[in-house]
Amino acid sequence: MTFQWPSMLIGLLLLPLLGALYIWILRRPPRQAVRYTQVALLARAAQRAHTWRRHLSAAFVGAALVVVILTLARPVAPMPVPTSQNTVILSIDVSRSMLADDMPPNRMEAAKLGAKDFVESLPRGLKVGLVTFSSYAQLVVAPTADRTRVLEAISLLTTEYATAIGDGLVEAVFALPGRERPRDLMSPAPPPKAPVIPGTVVLLSDGQSNRGVVPQDAARIARDQQVKVYTVGIGTPEGTFLNLGGRSIWVRLDEDTLREMAEISSGAYYHARSAMELRQVYRRLSRMIGWESRPTEVSALGAGLAAAFLVGALVSSLLINQRIT
Repeated sequence: MTFQWPSMLIGLLLLPLLGALYIWILRRPPRQAVRYTQVALLARAAQRAHTWRRHLSAAFVGAALVVVILTLARPVAPMPVPTSQNTVILSIDVSRSMLADDMPPNRMEAAKLGAKDFVESLPRGLKVGLVTFSSYAQLVVAPTADRTRVLEAISLLTTEYATAIGDGLVEAVFALPGRERPRDLMSPAPPPKAPVIPGTVVLLSDGQSNRGVVPQDAARIARDQQVKVYTVGIGTPEGTFLNLGGRSIWVRLDEDTLREMAEISSGAYYHARSAMELRQVYRRLSRMIGWESRPTEVSALGAGLAAAFLVGALVSSLLINQRIT
Protein backbone atom coordinates (compact mmCIF):
# COMPACT_ATOMS: atom_id res chain seq x y z
CA MET A 1 0.00 0.00 0.00
CA THR A 2 1.20 3.53 -0.84
CA PHE A 3 -0.09 6.99 0.05
CA GLN A 4 -0.63 10.04 -2.13
CA TRP A 5 -0.34 12.42 0.85
CA PRO A 6 2.14 10.62 3.16
CA SER A 7 2.73 13.81 5.18
CA MET A 8 -0.66 13.29 6.81
CA LEU A 9 0.73 10.20 8.54
CA ILE A 10 2.48 12.52 10.99
CA GLY A 11 -0.86 12.62 12.78
CA LEU A 12 -0.22 9.06 13.96
CA LEU A 13 2.42 10.48 16.32
CA LEU A 14 -0.35 12.15 18.33
CA LEU A 15 -2.04 8.87 19.17
CA PRO A 16 0.45 7.82 21.90
CA LEU A 17 -0.12 11.23 23.53
CA LEU A 18 -3.88 10.70 23.47
CA GLY A 19 -3.37 7.24 24.97
CA ALA A 20 -1.25 8.67 27.77
CA LEU A 21 -3.88 11.36 28.41
CA TYR A 22 -6.57 8.69 28.63
CA ILE A 23 -4.57 6.69 31.20
CA TRP A 24 -3.87 9.85 33.25
CA ILE A 25 -7.56 10.72 33.37
CA LEU A 26 -8.42 7.23 34.60
CA ARG A 27 -5.78 7.24 37.32
CA ARG A 28 -6.07 10.76 38.70
CA PRO A 29 -7.64 10.96 42.16
CA PRO A 30 -11.16 12.40 42.50
CA ARG A 31 -11.43 16.03 43.60
CA GLN A 32 -14.13 15.29 46.17
CA ALA A 33 -14.66 12.38 48.52
CA VAL A 34 -17.37 9.96 47.61
CA ARG A 35 -20.37 10.08 49.91
CA TYR A 36 -22.30 6.84 49.73
CA THR A 37 -23.92 4.87 52.50
CA GLN A 38 -24.20 1.50 50.74
CA VAL A 39 -20.53 0.60 50.57
CA ALA A 40 -21.05 -3.01 49.41
CA LEU A 41 -23.11 -1.94 46.41
CA LEU A 42 -20.53 0.70 45.55
CA ALA A 43 -17.75 -1.93 45.68
CA ARG A 44 -19.61 -4.19 43.27
CA ALA A 45 -20.16 -1.30 40.83
CA ALA A 46 -16.51 -0.35 41.01
CA GLN A 47 -15.47 -3.95 40.39
CA ARG A 48 -17.61 -4.08 37.27
CA ALA A 49 -16.29 -0.76 36.07
CA HIS A 50 -12.68 -1.97 36.23
CA THR A 51 -13.15 -4.82 33.74
CA TRP A 52 -11.74 -4.63 30.20
CA ARG A 53 -15.18 -3.67 28.90
CA ARG A 54 -14.86 -0.15 30.24
CA HIS A 55 -11.99 0.43 27.78
CA LEU A 56 -13.82 -0.95 24.75
CA SER A 57 -15.34 2.37 23.68
CA ALA A 58 -11.96 4.09 23.92
CA ALA A 59 -10.39 1.32 21.83
CA PHE A 60 -13.03 1.81 19.13
CA VAL A 61 -12.44 5.58 19.11
CA GLY A 62 -8.69 5.06 18.90
CA ALA A 63 -9.08 2.67 15.96
CA ALA A 64 -11.37 5.17 14.24
CA LEU A 65 -8.74 7.91 14.66
CA VAL A 66 -6.06 5.67 13.15
CA VAL A 67 -8.24 4.90 10.15
CA VAL A 68 -9.19 8.57 9.70
CA ILE A 69 -5.52 9.61 9.62
CA LEU A 70 -4.70 6.85 7.13
CA THR A 71 -7.68 7.91 5.00
CA LEU A 72 -6.52 11.54 5.00
CA ALA A 73 -3.20 10.28 3.58
CA ARG A 74 -5.18 8.92 0.57
CA PRO A 75 -4.07 5.27 0.54
CA VAL A 76 -3.60 3.45 -2.77
CA ALA A 77 -3.74 -0.35 -2.90
CA PRO A 78 -3.75 -2.91 -5.74
CA MET A 79 -7.37 -3.88 -6.34
CA PRO A 80 -8.86 -6.39 -8.80
CA VAL A 81 -10.75 -4.59 -11.55
CA PRO A 82 -12.37 -5.98 -14.72
CA THR A 83 -10.35 -5.54 -17.89
CA SER A 84 -11.53 -5.26 -21.46
CA GLN A 85 -8.04 -4.85 -22.94
CA ASN A 86 -7.33 -8.57 -23.24
CA THR A 87 -8.58 -10.80 -26.07
CA VAL A 88 -9.24 -14.48 -25.41
CA ILE A 89 -9.50 -17.42 -27.80
CA LEU A 90 -11.03 -20.69 -26.68
CA SER A 91 -9.44 -23.59 -28.57
CA ILE A 92 -11.40 -26.81 -28.02
CA ASP A 93 -10.54 -30.37 -29.01
CA VAL A 94 -13.44 -31.89 -30.99
CA SER A 95 -11.85 -35.25 -31.77
CA ARG A 96 -13.92 -38.44 -31.40
CA SER A 97 -12.32 -39.20 -28.06
CA MET A 98 -14.41 -36.34 -26.64
CA LEU A 99 -17.37 -38.75 -26.79
CA ALA A 100 -15.98 -40.76 -23.86
CA ASP A 101 -18.58 -40.93 -21.11
CA ASP A 102 -16.30 -40.69 -18.06
CA MET A 103 -17.66 -37.13 -17.73
CA PRO A 104 -21.43 -37.71 -17.96
CA PRO A 105 -23.05 -37.48 -20.40
CA ASN A 106 -19.70 -37.24 -22.24
CA ARG A 107 -16.57 -35.11 -22.38
CA MET A 108 -17.87 -32.95 -25.21
CA GLU A 109 -21.00 -31.90 -23.35
CA ALA A 110 -18.99 -31.27 -20.18
CA ALA A 111 -16.54 -29.14 -22.19
CA LYS A 112 -19.43 -27.15 -23.66
CA LEU A 113 -20.89 -26.38 -20.24
CA GLY A 114 -17.51 -25.34 -18.86
CA ALA A 115 -16.75 -23.15 -21.89
CA LYS A 116 -20.13 -21.42 -21.60
CA ASP A 117 -19.52 -20.69 -17.92
CA PHE A 118 -16.14 -19.27 -18.86
CA VAL A 119 -17.55 -16.96 -21.53
CA GLU A 120 -20.43 -15.74 -19.37
CA SER A 121 -18.17 -14.96 -16.41
CA LEU A 122 -15.76 -12.75 -18.36
CA PRO A 123 -16.17 -8.96 -17.98
CA ARG A 124 -18.38 -7.19 -20.49
CA GLY A 125 -16.44 -5.69 -23.38
CA LEU A 126 -13.70 -8.31 -23.35
CA LYS A 127 -13.52 -9.97 -26.77
CA VAL A 128 -13.74 -13.77 -27.05
CA GLY A 129 -13.19 -16.06 -30.03
CA LEU A 130 -13.61 -19.79 -30.65
CA VAL A 131 -11.35 -22.27 -32.45
CA THR A 132 -11.91 -26.02 -32.82
CA PHE A 133 -9.40 -28.66 -33.82
CA SER A 134 -9.50 -32.31 -34.82
CA SER A 135 -7.71 -33.42 -37.98
CA TYR A 136 -7.46 -29.70 -38.79
CA ALA A 137 -8.06 -26.42 -36.96
CA GLN A 138 -10.84 -23.98 -37.74
CA LEU A 139 -11.68 -20.47 -36.57
CA VAL A 140 -15.37 -20.77 -35.74
CA VAL A 141 -15.92 -17.31 -34.26
CA ALA A 142 -13.48 -14.43 -34.65
CA PRO A 143 -12.84 -12.40 -31.48
CA THR A 144 -15.99 -10.48 -30.65
CA ALA A 145 -17.73 -8.81 -27.73
CA ASP A 146 -21.00 -10.47 -28.81
CA ARG A 147 -21.31 -13.26 -26.25
CA THR A 148 -24.44 -14.67 -27.86
CA ARG A 149 -22.56 -15.62 -31.03
CA VAL A 150 -19.86 -17.42 -29.06
CA LEU A 151 -22.33 -19.27 -26.83
CA GLU A 152 -24.40 -20.42 -29.81
CA ALA A 153 -21.29 -21.65 -31.60
CA ILE A 154 -20.22 -23.63 -28.53
CA SER A 155 -23.65 -25.29 -28.39
CA LEU A 156 -23.30 -26.49 -32.00
CA LEU A 157 -19.90 -28.17 -31.63
CA THR A 158 -19.67 -31.71 -33.01
CA THR A 159 -16.87 -34.27 -33.07
CA GLU A 160 -14.57 -35.29 -35.93
CA TYR A 161 -11.52 -37.53 -36.43
CA ALA A 162 -7.90 -37.13 -35.27
CA THR A 163 -6.23 -34.60 -32.97
CA ALA A 164 -4.04 -31.74 -34.18
CA ILE A 165 -3.26 -29.89 -30.96
CA GLY A 166 -0.49 -27.76 -32.47
CA ASP A 167 -2.73 -26.62 -35.31
CA GLY A 168 -5.42 -25.69 -32.79
CA LEU A 169 -2.99 -23.42 -30.96
CA VAL A 170 -1.50 -21.83 -34.07
CA GLU A 171 -4.96 -21.05 -35.46
CA ALA A 172 -5.93 -19.42 -32.16
CA VAL A 173 -2.73 -17.36 -31.96
CA PHE A 174 -3.11 -15.84 -35.41
CA ALA A 175 -6.81 -15.14 -34.81
CA LEU A 176 -5.76 -12.62 -32.16
CA PRO A 177 -5.55 -8.94 -33.15
CA GLY A 178 -2.14 -7.66 -34.22
CA ARG A 179 -0.73 -11.10 -35.14
CA GLU A 180 0.08 -11.66 -38.80
CA ARG A 181 0.11 -15.23 -40.09
CA PRO A 182 3.13 -16.06 -42.31
CA ARG A 183 2.52 -17.63 -45.69
CA ASP A 184 4.55 -20.64 -44.61
CA LEU A 185 4.59 -21.80 -40.99
CA MET A 186 8.17 -22.96 -41.54
CA SER A 187 9.10 -19.28 -41.85
CA PRO A 188 9.20 -17.07 -38.76
CA ALA A 189 6.12 -14.94 -38.26
CA PRO A 190 6.59 -11.18 -38.11
CA PRO A 191 6.51 -9.74 -34.59
CA PRO A 192 3.14 -8.43 -33.40
CA LYS A 193 2.31 -4.90 -34.41
CA ALA A 194 2.87 -2.25 -31.76
CA PRO A 195 1.13 -1.42 -29.54
CA VAL A 196 0.71 -5.09 -28.74
CA ILE A 197 -2.85 -6.03 -27.81
CA PRO A 198 -2.75 -8.58 -24.95
CA GLY A 199 -3.80 -12.03 -26.13
CA THR A 200 -4.60 -15.27 -24.31
CA VAL A 201 -5.44 -18.76 -25.52
CA VAL A 202 -7.27 -21.34 -23.40
CA LEU A 203 -6.75 -24.72 -25.05
CA LEU A 204 -8.62 -27.85 -23.99
CA SER A 205 -7.75 -31.38 -25.09
CA ASP A 206 -8.30 -34.94 -23.91
CA GLY A 207 -5.87 -36.82 -26.13
CA GLN A 208 -2.56 -37.00 -27.92
CA SER A 209 -1.57 -34.93 -30.93
CA ASN A 210 -1.23 -37.22 -33.97
CA ARG A 211 -0.89 -34.80 -36.87
CA GLY A 212 -0.16 -31.21 -37.82
CA VAL A 213 2.25 -28.80 -36.15
CA VAL A 214 4.26 -30.15 -33.24
CA PRO A 215 2.53 -28.77 -30.10
CA GLN A 216 5.79 -27.53 -28.58
CA ASP A 217 6.62 -25.63 -31.79
CA ALA A 218 3.14 -24.09 -31.69
CA ALA A 219 3.79 -22.97 -28.11
CA ARG A 220 7.02 -21.28 -29.20
CA ILE A 221 5.09 -19.44 -31.91
CA ALA A 222 2.65 -18.28 -29.22
CA ARG A 223 5.54 -17.11 -27.05
CA ASP A 224 7.10 -15.17 -29.93
CA GLN A 225 3.72 -13.54 -30.62
CA GLN A 226 3.44 -12.55 -26.93
CA VAL A 227 0.47 -14.82 -26.32
CA LYS A 228 0.00 -16.61 -23.00
CA VAL A 229 -1.40 -20.14 -23.26
CA TYR A 230 -3.40 -21.92 -20.58
CA THR A 231 -3.90 -25.61 -21.30
CA VAL A 232 -6.65 -27.75 -19.79
CA GLY A 233 -6.52 -31.55 -19.87
CA ILE A 234 -9.54 -33.78 -19.30
CA GLY A 235 -9.69 -37.55 -19.06
CA THR A 236 -7.02 -39.76 -17.51
CA PRO A 237 -3.30 -40.09 -18.27
CA GLU A 238 -3.71 -43.84 -17.75
CA GLY A 239 -6.08 -44.00 -20.73
CA THR A 240 -9.42 -45.67 -21.38
CA PHE A 241 -11.25 -47.59 -24.08
CA LEU A 242 -13.74 -45.74 -26.24
CA ASN A 243 -16.41 -47.61 -28.20
CA LEU A 244 -16.91 -46.06 -31.63
CA GLY A 245 -19.11 -47.87 -34.14
CA GLY A 246 -18.49 -51.23 -32.53
CA ARG A 247 -14.74 -50.70 -32.34
CA SER A 248 -12.79 -50.19 -29.12
CA ILE A 249 -10.23 -47.39 -29.37
CA TRP A 250 -7.62 -46.73 -26.70
CA VAL A 251 -7.39 -43.01 -25.84
CA ARG A 252 -5.24 -41.30 -23.23
CA LEU A 253 -4.46 -37.78 -22.10
CA ASP A 254 -0.98 -36.46 -22.92
CA GLU A 255 -0.44 -34.32 -19.84
CA ASP A 256 3.29 -33.87 -20.44
CA THR A 257 2.73 -32.15 -23.77
CA LEU A 258 -0.01 -29.85 -22.47
CA ARG A 259 2.09 -28.92 -19.45
CA GLU A 260 5.12 -28.20 -21.64
CA MET A 261 3.06 -26.01 -23.96
CA ALA A 262 1.90 -23.92 -21.02
CA GLU A 263 5.41 -23.59 -19.60
CA ILE A 264 6.90 -22.47 -22.92
CA SER A 265 4.34 -19.68 -23.24
CA SER A 266 4.47 -18.63 -19.55
CA GLY A 267 0.96 -19.97 -18.95
CA ALA A 268 -0.28 -22.76 -16.72
CA TYR A 269 -1.67 -26.27 -17.05
CA TYR A 270 -4.83 -27.56 -15.33
CA HIS A 271 -6.27 -31.06 -15.15
CA ALA A 272 -9.94 -31.86 -14.58
CA ARG A 273 -11.21 -35.36 -13.83
CA SER A 274 -14.90 -34.46 -13.65
CA ALA A 275 -17.37 -32.04 -15.16
CA MET A 276 -17.49 -30.12 -11.88
CA GLU A 277 -13.70 -29.80 -11.74
CA LEU A 278 -13.69 -28.61 -15.34
CA ARG A 279 -16.20 -25.85 -14.61
CA GLN A 280 -14.14 -24.81 -11.59
CA VAL A 281 -11.01 -24.62 -13.75
CA TYR A 282 -12.78 -22.44 -16.31
CA ARG A 283 -14.12 -20.14 -13.58
CA ARG A 284 -10.65 -19.79 -12.09
CA LEU A 285 -9.25 -18.93 -15.51
CA SER A 286 -11.98 -16.33 -16.06
CA ARG A 287 -10.89 -14.56 -12.87
CA MET A 288 -7.23 -14.69 -13.88
CA ILE A 289 -7.80 -13.52 -17.45
CA GLY A 290 -10.74 -11.16 -17.06
CA TRP A 291 -9.45 -9.26 -14.06
CA GLU A 292 -6.26 -7.36 -13.40
CA SER A 293 -4.66 -5.80 -10.35
CA ARG A 294 -4.64 -2.03 -10.67
CA PRO A 295 -3.53 0.67 -8.14
CA THR A 296 -6.74 2.19 -6.78
CA GLU A 297 -7.36 4.81 -4.13
CA VAL A 298 -9.25 3.20 -1.23
CA SER A 299 -10.08 6.30 0.83
CA ALA A 300 -13.79 5.51 0.60
CA LEU A 301 -13.21 2.13 2.22
CA GLY A 302 -11.26 3.82 5.00
CA ALA A 303 -14.07 6.31 5.63
CA GLY A 304 -16.58 3.46 5.88
CA LEU A 305 -14.34 1.56 8.30
CA ALA A 306 -13.88 4.64 10.49
CA ALA A 307 -17.64 5.14 10.63
CA ALA A 308 -18.09 1.50 11.65
CA PHE A 309 -15.58 1.95 14.51
CA LEU A 310 -17.41 5.06 15.75
CA VAL A 311 -20.70 3.19 15.72
CA GLY A 312 -19.01 0.39 17.67
CA ALA A 313 -17.79 2.95 20.23
CA LEU A 314 -21.30 4.36 20.66
CA VAL A 315 -22.95 0.95 21.00
CA SER A 316 -20.36 -0.37 23.44
CA SER A 317 -20.64 2.80 25.55
CA LEU A 318 -24.41 2.45 25.81
CA LEU A 319 -24.17 -1.24 26.72
CA ILE A 320 -21.49 -0.70 29.36
CA ASN A 321 -23.40 2.20 30.98
CA GLN A 322 -26.51 0.06 31.05
CA ARG A 323 -24.64 -2.79 32.80
CA ILE A 324 -23.23 -0.40 35.41
CA THR A 325 -26.54 1.25 36.21
